[in-house]
Amino acid sequence: MDFIKTTESDSNYNHLENMSVLELLQNINKEDKTVPDAVDKAIPQIKKLTDQIVLKLKDGGRLFYIGAGTSGRLGILDASECPPTFGVSFDLVMGLIAGGDTAIRKAVEFAEDSTTQGWEDLKNQNISNKDVVIGIAASGTTPYVIEALKKCNQNNIITGCITCNKNSPLSQVSKYPIEVIVGPEFVTGSSRMKAGTAQKLVLNMISTTTMIQLGKIKGNKMVDMQLSNHKLVDRGINMIMSELNVSRDKAESLLQHHKNVRNAIKHHNNEN
Repeated sequence: MDFIKTTESDSNYNHLENMSVLELLQNINKEDKTVPDAVDKAIPQIKKLTDQIVLKLKDGGRLFYIGAGTSGRLGILDASECPPTFGVSFDLVMGLIAGGDTAIRKAVEFAEDSTTQGWEDLKNQNISNKDVVIGIAASGTTPYVIEALKKCNQNNIITGCITCNKNSPLSQVSKYPIEVIVGPEFVTGSSRMKAGTAQKLVLNMISTTTMIQLGKIKGNKMVDMQLSNHKLVDRGINMIMSELNVSRDKAESLLQHHKNVRNAIKHHNNEN
């Protein structure tokens, strides 16, 4: 099948410099509104990959995101939010970016063009066939990501991808590709915009669904969240008050004693 890089296609808008601030904002928003529909069309693909992730993580495996630039940063963002949100270990979901930690804040020239470093970065994390690796690349052509997934395939490691072009080289090397076709960007080729938004939505869906399937949510509450600031402690107290129908003082006492919302609720129920 032909590969057309729609993420690089000319914007549907021109003479952006002549638009007013209001026109720019309205037109960017008009384009952004198309992204959820594109994600909706990809849900069957997202489900296939998420099913595999749930199975592997239930069996002691880990989830890796690997990408470059915006795509790599989005993977790191999603991974870094799993421990505080769901109370899981920091290495259950991990994000790797071409160029290493420096590249999170500052672009590292030509890092994404390496055909060997992606696999080296995964090996440094003791990757095994118990794990799942998702390559993230809007273009679907990033060598750092593609070559890493090829090596994963050779080592019987489940691979998936999130890309915004159809039939890309990245999709071809992924066992479970996710293609969210958002079309041309408002600023031609600026895939930090619609493509980045699409990738963030898909990452939210994958990690949240996986964690719910792993039992990290009770009802609709983050009962395993880390109590790392006053806002979250207050949220935890309110959860306990609501769940157990106890006073604020009692809820606060339970939380201070058990250090975790789930444990506080569980032990209180066991004792009563």
